[in-house]
Amino acid sequence: MNDAQNIDSEVKEKKTSLKEDLFDWIESIVISVFVVILIFTFVLRIIEVDGESMVQTLHHRDRLITTHLFYKPSHGDIIVLNSTGLNKPIVKRVIGIAGDEINIDFEEGIVYRNGEALTEPYTNTPTNAKESINFPITVEEGKVFVLGDNRNSSTDSRSARVGQVDEEQILGKVIFRIYPFSDLGLVK
Repeated sequence: MNDAQNIDSEVKEKKTSLKEDLFDWIESIVISVFVVILIFTFVLRIIEVDGESMVQTLHHRDRLITTHLFYKPSHGDIIVLNSTGLNKPIVKRVIGIAGDEINIDFEEGIVYRNGEALTEPYTNTPTNAKESINFPITVEEGKVFVLGDNRNSSTDSRSARVGQVDEEQILGKVIFRIYPFSDLGLVK
């Protein structure tokens, strides 16, 4: 083989190697995008808080990551639910689950679950605003009772427009705040 043939052979090998590298990069990018789409379709969702009903815990326009994978509602969870009465997703805190008796003393602003006053350091205001639901109530099977943390500026399970929420309407549990960056972190 002469030098010209060697150079020609090396150029062909480099072109083939470059094409293979480019193909590998494109394949990796396509697979990565597909995996991210799957994760955000079936495992995680990003939502934006609309309104002031969860102040001091969450604020208008906060961006949150939620998950619904293997989720079972529990007391104190912050959830996103699809409110048919309000025709939009809303963010609230789970106060009662199936079988719990919920009572509210609106004069004192105290919420009771199964006869015990709740300690609620996350609330912005006492629960003084009465809506259309009469108390005490017992949370039905397959449903949850939710309240906003900013109790006097929240449309929640005290209102017939929201009422007890069917667990199937829960879009996910809030787990992480991604915006504003100054408040980045787990949500409790």
